[in-house]
Amino acid sequence: MLRISELKLGLDHAPEELPAAIAARLGVPPGDLLGWSVWKRAHDARRKAAILKVYIVDAEVKDEAAVLKRLARDPHVRLTPDTSYRPVGAAPPGQQLRPVVIGAGPCGLFAGLILAEAGFRPIILDRGKVVRERTKDTWGLWRRGELNPESNVQFGEGGAGTFSDGKLYSQIKDPRFLGRKVLTEFVQAGAPAEILTEAHPHIGTFRLVTMVESLRAKIEALGGEYRFGHRVTDIALDRAPDGTKRLRGLHLHTGEFLETDQAVFAVGHSARDTFEMLHGHGVHIEAKPFSIGFRIEHPQSWIDRALFGPCAGHPGLGAAAYSLSHHCANGRTVYSFCMCPGGTVVAATSEPGRVVTNGMSQYSRNERNANSGFVVGIDPSDYGSGHPLAGIELQRRLESAAYVAGGSNYFAPGQLVGDFLAGRASTTLGGVVPSYKPGVTPTDLAALMPDYVVDAMREALPVFGRKIPRYDDPEAVLTGVETRTSSPIRMTRGADFQSLSVRGLFPAGEGAGYAGGILSAGVDGIKVGEAVIRAIVGEAQAA
Repeated sequence: MLRISELKLGLDHAPEELPAAIAARLGVPPGDLLGWSVWKRAHDARRKAAILKVYIVDAEVKDEAAVLKRLARDPHVRLTPDTSYRPVGAAPPGQQLRPVVIGAGPCGLFAGLILAEAGFRPIILDRGKVVRERTKDTWGLWRRGELNPESNVQFGEGGAGTFSDGKLYSQIKDPRFLGRKVLTEFVQAGAPAEILTEAHPHIGTFRLVTMVESLRAKIEALGGEYRFGHRVTDIALDRAPDGTKRLRGLHLHTGEFLETDQAVFAVGHSARDTFEMLHGHGVHIEAKPFSIGFRIEHPQSWIDRALFGPCAGHPGLGAAAYSLSHHCANGRTVYSFCMCPGGTVVAATSEPGRVVTNGMSQYSRNERNANSGFVVGIDPSDYGSGHPLAGIELQRRLESAAYVAGGSNYFAPGQLVGDFLAGRASTTLGGVVPSYKPGVTPTDLAALMPDYVVDAMREALPVFGRKIPRYDDPEAVLTGVETRTSSPIRMTRGADFQSLSVRGLFPAGEGAGYAGGILSAGVDGIKVGEAVIRAIVGEAQAA
């Protein structure tokens, strides 16, 4: 098979035009094209009056070697790579202790799946509830202002990505095509097959719910075991004669002690109590950069017209998405984060007395507004302390201040962009109706953020407005605060994916500082699951 990239056709091209274009690019008669399939599909909207479809395709042709030799200098024609997943090992006979995966988000899900497929019968623990019960608790905060600290946007089956846009793309380097394994499993679990071919696939919350349930059933059928409502409160360690610490079990809030010598900590970026517990045991943790800011909302129609021009509304395009970045005079970078076309801003706190915003879309992306994080990068020098967990304390301070500014009832503080730029508090909101529930309280958001963040945002808004007309429209709405863009810590690990401090403890995913988003978290889960297999098999062979 040959892989051909950068095949461009008109937005409304006829189906037969694609195979004709493949044959033309390869310089072969149409009859020599034996078969073809789309690998990726995207849009080129740089010329808004003539938006193009851009394809990467795999083609089977007669005399493939001769065609490849003739096109050896064409960078857009090459052999199709092998993207199949190959397991790294299997459970040894007589294995006694079962590996444990802590966290049922995308990282824990795929670590558990890899272990289950290899016959290790993993135990998956999650402090939250099954996904449908968790959804009811999440709606309790959005509709009634009632927070369940153990079952919310952050905690429960599916992880934080369940209540998001469901983006399934990443910029990670993936030479083994592990991302393809993630997407393929999602399709088998009920996701639309198009996620395998779209350049920027997404699923949306409702579809993620059913997929997570299906994958749970698969893991259980393979011998895995889920235990929801089980929070790890402590770890038990042994110390070898050479001083090396080794995991020997987990203490649960139920009072149970779960013996294990291999545990994947895929706890997500909001498991602050877990980070504190691990740090107390000497697990090496370091502060890492993350970003803080607000959510910004515009009518989706504004974004569609700005990016698609006269093609806005075309059924083949869907809702337009954007990605923006600006390097400011004060050295800070302002950028869009987790952009949700046709979505809503959601309450995403996991701790009482705090307000956190995030964005979410359904598969249809047909809500009135577009929203995105409008955030500024910060690093450990900004946290006010050299303590490894200082970033968490900064998050908490900002979230507590937002709770008070919103009215101490889980309303979010909000402000018109025009008022924010003018340096005055908002007293009412305008034509852009904010989507955050349970509600928005007009105020002065600048009072909640450090001056360097506010200055950078005020510089960036007009710049973004020149890139996307009306981005800095006075009627656009900001809501705050956006503080959980990524984990503020990294649990350092070695080349074998184990903690540098504790053997048998495998930090994983976004919470450990090694992923950002559903796809990269799933890929990290695969890698860590494989590392657990290698560790167990290696120890069995050594014995």
